[in-house]
Amino acid sequence: MDLVGLLKSQFLCHLVFCYVFIASGLIINTIQLFTLLLWPINKQLFRKINCRLSYCVSSQLVMLLEWWSGTECVIHTDPQAYPKYGKENAIVVLNHKFEIDFLCGWSLAERFGVLGGSKVLAKKELAYVPIIGWMWYFTEMVFCTRKWEQDRKTVSKSLLHLRDYPEKYFFLIHCEGTRFTEKKHQISMQVAQAKGLPSLKYHLLPRTKGFAITVRSLRNVVSAVYDCTLNFRNNENPTLLGVLNGKKYHADLYVRRIPLEEVPEDEDECSAWLHKLYQEKDAFQEEYYRTGTFPETPMVPPRRPWTLINWLFWASLLLYPFFRFLINMISSGSSLTLASFVLVFFVASMGVRWMIGVTEIDKGSAYGNIDSKQKRSD
Repeated sequence: MDLVGLLKSQFLCHLVFCYVFIASGLIINTIQLFTLLLWPINKQLFRKINCRLSYCVSSQLVMLLEWWSGTECVIHTDPQAYPKYGKENAIVVLNHKFEIDFLCGWSLAERFGVLGGSKVLAKKELAYVPIIGWMWYFTEMVFCTRKWEQDRKTVSKSLLHLRDYPEKYFFLIHCEGTRFTEKKHQISMQVAQAKGLPSLKYHLLPRTKGFAITVRSLRNVVSAVYDCTLNFRNNENPTLLGVLNGKKYHADLYVRRIPLEEVPEDEDECSAWLHKLYQEKDAFQEEYYRTGTFPETPMVPPRRPWTLINWLFWASLLLYPFFRFLINMISSGSSLTLASFVLVFFVASMGVRWMIGVTEIDKGSAYGNIDSKQKRSD
């Protein structure tokens, strides 16, 4: 390991990133709270401000991927579709197998300049998580409970609010509902067999109702579906901890632009269309494992400097007073002060570990248990 690699793996560096992220995130959440005063006066101004505040938070994670770890993501796509990316609203359908696939989705949005306004279909519990969850609340993210009778109205209502959104956005949706594991895949294929659906080798059975209601609610506002299939070279198994340690990964992302007019309006036909899409995604993954590449032309969108500039701004603003306070506390020599420092350091380390643990595959949702299999309705 070279000197730079050794430096990147040090916990002190991780603690600095964690401190800047948490401190800046709480400051931004506070500012967002005050922007609520604008909502009844000028809703579109409220939205534009919160898009930029949201970028200040989410871009810090993208910075770790693109600048700290130096992870490369090659996009394989049709050259004729490429100029449209970032210039239109789109529903992004991404496979859900890797711990950092959400970061790769955010990186895609960042490369095309729409990270601040982009949306996800997320679990309702995340709305209560400080920083990321609160930020999503102010940017009108769409939350669901994964109980269709409850979600039918609430998800549709949230999506309809996005029809007059003033910024371009990607709406990221993981139709599989949870990350791929062998246990979940086995149960998912049992469901597929019971419903007479073709088996999938590299994906879980997609949940169709959330996708169908998204298409129906955003039709004539969203121009296309971007079918995105992600994989990593040399059988890499990327993790957020690896990114934090500065490990460089090599991603390939196959992006197909499908005009929304080609997606059926009828719910049953839309469901069948999505199942067919995942059969095609499975075939693309099979080809990738066989040949090491996806179809179409490989391209690398330019890495924009704004994620790095944003992090450097917050770091310069927050680190000086932090280190000054730290030095004063240690130099005081008080046993109580030193004990307090050790306690804070321990809590901070646990906080870093918790944030990483949220992304780990084995900490995924309960989907895959027998009960969830019996209750699965689509």
